[in-house]
Amino acid sequence: MSTAGKDRQIDNIEFNVSDIARSKAFYGAAFGWTFVDYGPTYSEFSDGRLTGGFTTGETVRPGGPLVILYADDLDSVQQRLQQLGAVITRQTFAFPGGRRFHFTDPDGYELAVWSVAP
Repeated sequence: MSTAGKDRQIDNIEFNVSDIARSKAFYGAAFGWTFVDYGPTYSEFSDGRLTGGFTTGETVRPGGPLVILYADDLDSVQQRLQQLGAVITRQTFAFPGGRRFHFTDPDGYELAVWSVAP
């Protein structure tokens, strides 16, 4: 996957769902999305332009899906967000292919930022 030109742009939207198969059936039928499974708790979707994911690895949260931005330099973006008053709600953690952290903006919206593994 190429990350060139994606620095500090929305890169992914993640839905926490209770049943991945049900969500795939619903969104596939409703919008024609296609899917790639990455284990039992994550399935990537594509609408032909944007990718996102369904996960059962986290609690379904009110307020909608998790918007995920990409950063070339994860640590500097986290530091900048903290300087601007963002609250880090989940410290940086590793996942296959990268690292990410979560934060809340001044209105309380939770977002995440990820980067490829160094």
